[in-house]
Amino acid sequence: MAKVFFLIFLSLLLLLPLSTAEIRSSEIRSDSRSIIPFAEFGFAPPGVLELNVSHLSLSNSSPELELSVLGFFLSTGDSWLHVLGQMQDGEITCALQSSLVKLVYTFNNLPAGAHSFNVAVSETDPGQFTLVFANCLPQLQISMDVRSAMYNVDQKTNRRDYLSAGSTVLPRVYFLFFLAYASLAALWIQVLYKKRLTAFRIHFFMLAVLVLKALNLLCEAEDKSFIKRTGTAHGWDVLFYIFSFLKGITLFTLIVLIGTGWSFIKPFLQDKEKKVLMIVIPLQVVANIAQVAIDESGPYGLDRYTWKQVLLLVDVVCCCAVLFPIVWSIKNLREAARTDGKAAVNLMKLTLFRQYYIVVICYIYFTRVVVYALSTITSYRYLWTSVVAGELATLAFYVFTGYKFRPEAHNPYFVIDDDEEEAAAEALKLEDEFEL
Repeated sequence: MAKVFFLIFLSLLLLLPLSTAEIRSSEIRSDSRSIIPFAEFGFAPPGVLELNVSHLSLSNSSPELELSVLGFFLSTGDSWLHVLGQMQDGEITCALQSSLVKLVYTFNNLPAGAHSFNVAVSETDPGQFTLVFANCLPQLQISMDVRSAMYNVDQKTNRRDYLSAGSTVLPRVYFLFFLAYASLAALWIQVLYKKRLTAFRIHFFMLAVLVLKALNLLCEAEDKSFIKRTGTAHGWDVLFYIFSFLKGITLFTLIVLIGTGWSFIKPFLQDKEKKVLMIVIPLQVVANIAQVAIDESGPYGLDRYTWKQVLLLVDVVCCCAVLFPIVWSIKNLREAARTDGKAAVNLMKLTLFRQYYIVVICYIYFTRVVVYALSTITSYRYLWTSVVAGELATLAFYVFTGYKFRPEAHNPYFVIDDDEEEAAAEALKLEDEFEL
């Protein structure tokens, strides 16, 4: 079944038109929107915008057209809010008339009969800028092919940096985390070798999750590194999406398997637990397709909002689904602690699963909510800190899971003496009286 989902995902991935990363190309056809945003970039001066427009045509080619209200400009988020205020107050009728935006090119500069132009603009002010096209002539439809390239220039080496100012350190960040996970994988292999007599199948599955996470980070580091130097990913984005897909499926599957106690507590899955996996795996396929669509459509793709809603919904469902097996295990262990005469053993197992339940919730909340909030409040120069926070939380989650569920012949959660058994039984009795 997993092979089928992988083939479906890979087929859809190949059908999606991949963009050219930070060098972006867009096709506009018979579009009458007054504002069309194209790309966003964090400039750390000196920066440059290279704009190439070709196959330009207007639905109305009358010589009386006021072409000065057609053109491209750069604007920060704060400036744009003030421009909207100026338009609402009637101070201006077109965004191109505002002194708060940086004009790139207006169509009144277009030579007679020309259908293309190239322009390069130096940006000396730091900030997060958006490249926008303004059409202030109602009902006028425009068709054109737009290629934009934005980059900063390293003053020491005079090299171009196509990564935004807040992302320029990401190749190094991802590579350092790759080294961390590669080291963890090597350590885990050593543990499995030493404890091979007490290692279960799930422990080898943990190793697979570690390896896929490391490969995912390596591909992401190479992807960002090529974009930084050339503006394009050179195929590393495809490998990144493949390993991201496999990593996502295996991680959620691992949480479900640990939550059910598969392999190290029981050698089988119940029907309801199998149904959870049959829900999570297809949803992870959809989530990864949505992520590809979001990344490759750019920050202002027409379907980006729809795909983001799909991704959010699918992610929430997956995160909720993986919690059910842990809740079921906690319930079963609570009942077993009262009925099978091994109160201490089951109470310790219950404590472990309670801890894991809390850690999984914290991990999901931090990586989905806190990291997003951090990315929205952080200065554009330090957007990489939200990536570091998310990766540190993930690394901590992996370490906690491996440590708590490591192969041990005398695991304190499974080997209990008679005194601890009696103490646990007494604790359960007191717990029952408290609940009553």
